[in-house]
Amino acid sequence: MATLSPPTRRRLRVLGFLSPWLIGFSVFFAYPLIATVYFSFMHYNQIKEPTFVGLRNWRYVFEQMPLFGPALWNTLWLVVVMVALRVLFGLSLGLLVTKIKSGVGFFRTAFYIPYLAPPVAATVAFVFLLNPGTGPVNEILSRAGIDAPTWFNDPNWAKPSLVMLSLWGIGDLMVIFMAALLDVPKEQYEAAELDGAGSWAKFRYVTWPSITPIVMFAVVTGVVQTMQYYTQALVAGKIASGVNIGPGSVIQPGYPDHSTLTVPQLVYSMGFQNFNTGAACVLSLVLFAIAMAATLLLMRKRSGLLSAED
Repeated sequence: MATLSPPTRRRLRVLGFLSPWLIGFSVFFAYPLIATVYFSFMHYNQIKEPTFVGLRNWRYVFEQMPLFGPALWNTLWLVVVMVALRVLFGLSLGLLVTKIKSGVGFFRTAFYIPYLAPPVAATVAFVFLLNPGTGPVNEILSRAGIDAPTWFNDPNWAKPSLVMLSLWGIGDLMVIFMAALLDVPKEQYEAAELDGAGSWAKFRYVTWPSITPIVMFAVVTGVVQTMQYYTQALVAGKIASGVNIGPGSVIQPGYPDHSTLTVPQLVYSMGFQNFNTGAACVLSLVLFAIAMAATLLLMRKRSGLLSAED
């Protein structure tokens, strides 16, 4: 019986250690991506056999689909505004909690609890709070003499309301930033104080360089998550519109006036309501390409968040 050479045994050993990752990568990423590219060139209604149609699905999405433009604009708007405000707000809360001398446990719990609520339940509760007729927020604003908006019923306020909902559940980023801030060496702060640095100088030259990788992590994961934004926008639109969601009901997303329509909602609508799998795959690939481009741009050295040494 032939024996394997040492280099071959070493390669097989390395392959064995890599096999769990290789299997997971192939099953959950490579195969779905290849299948999505394949079906983007096919006419497939999930019943009959797929037939090759070339670039027809791509031309339909970019030239004939009326809701693609609004959905893409809403998604990119949410990515820019929501991610920026979540990072800024999460970092601010992290700084606040780390500076509080007493009652820190109460504040950490109070800020973190909303994040633990399931997305659907949190969205329903938030829409109730901002209900233009019976919501407590508008009642308080009315008593203060402020002309309150109609929030999720107004196309101009629907997306800002979704941003406010995301800020309500900012507890995850608060905890991440709080851990990063507590990990900054105290000796650096003491040295900065000896040099006469004020609060802003200490944040700029001590805190910020130390937490930059965590900020990058928050931005990149936030972009990826917001590009997949689906549940909250769909539930908020349906609750605000007053439509009863029951068994067998067909949900048309985007209320009001397609202002909360996102690309993931359009993917679901095209693929599982209209059974146009080819167009849904094209939308998925566009979403994937934008997410990859944004991630690669953010991960570049000297992009503003990472220095050449990170």
